[in-house]
Amino acid sequence: MLLVVACAVAGVVVGRILTVVIERVPARAPVGPGLSRLARNPLGRSPGAHTPLVEMATAALFAVAALRFSSDWALPAYLVLFSALVAVTVIDLQHYIVPNRIVVATLFASVPLLALAALLGDDWSSLRTALLGAILAGAGLLVVNLISPRGMGMGDVKLAVVLGLFLGWIDLAHVVLGLFLGFLLGALGGVALIAAGLRRRSDHVPFAPFLAGGAVLAVLVGEPILRWYL
Repeated sequence: MLLVVACAVAGVVVGRILTVVIERVPARAPVGPGLSRLARNPLGRSPGAHTPLVEMATAALFAVAALRFSSDWALPAYLVLFSALVAVTVIDLQHYIVPNRIVVATLFASVPLLALAALLGDDWSSLRTALLGAILAGAGLLVVNLISPRGMGMGDVKLAVVLGLFLGWIDLAHVVLGLFLGFLLGALGGVALIAAGLRRRSDHVPFAPFLAGGAVLAVLVGEPILRWYL
């Protein structure tokens, strides 16, 4: 329980930092000055109206990650993943982009963290399936991008590589489930937006939030879903 509370508190702090990332990365501005300003006045005016939601979402994800991976050396890596997904989701919803700066940084941070988890837990098979999952997820969405570039951007493909890495750490079935849930959420979300008159069929709908949602669901509740299905 102490770990869950500690992770939730850390999530609030990280969420505050993410507001700076969300504000500055789409503008191609350096993040450092924003972080310096935040460090000088951590309780000052929020960079954006979404700040409380970002902080609450990050805290909630950190808490459930602590519950899910309480005895797993991979917990720090999943905290990195969930932080990145919060930032990517907000940025894609606001600006219709999946920033390379975030996706690539997440990938470069996550591979060493998962390798360290494999070393400490003597679990090299999970690392192998993680790398295979990254390849399979990236290749799968690359095919979709080549078939329908309007519906699937390269940013989504790169994000899929990261998601495949983490879903593959669990097992390859979670990779398939996570992508399936992402596409299912995307289809349902698109239909709902069109039905509500908020989008037309020809409009672009950000897909990264749905990919992120599908991956989070697969990570957190994938095992009972797969047990029920299989």
